[in-house]
Amino acid sequence: MNDRSIHDHINELVETEKSLRQQLAAGEITAQEEHERLRSVETELDRLWDLLRQRDARREFPDAAPQPEERSASTVENYLD
Repeated sequence: MNDRSIHDHINELVETEKSLRQQLAAGEITAQEEHERLRSVETELDRLWDLLRQRDARREFPDAAPQPEERSASTVENYLD
């Protein structure tokens, strides 16, 4: 996946977030359904942003930064602040 396709996927996920909130407001889905689906979307967004940050680091520091790789949701979601 190239950077452009990652950004496109991020934009799709942001639209999905908006749609879920609209569906909740319109009473088309329950708050529980919205919450579960938003959690999934947010996790995928975190993974994509993480991959882009890794790629940026690799471009800036090609000899020091490790090879970028898609990390698991549990890895990305459990980073320490």
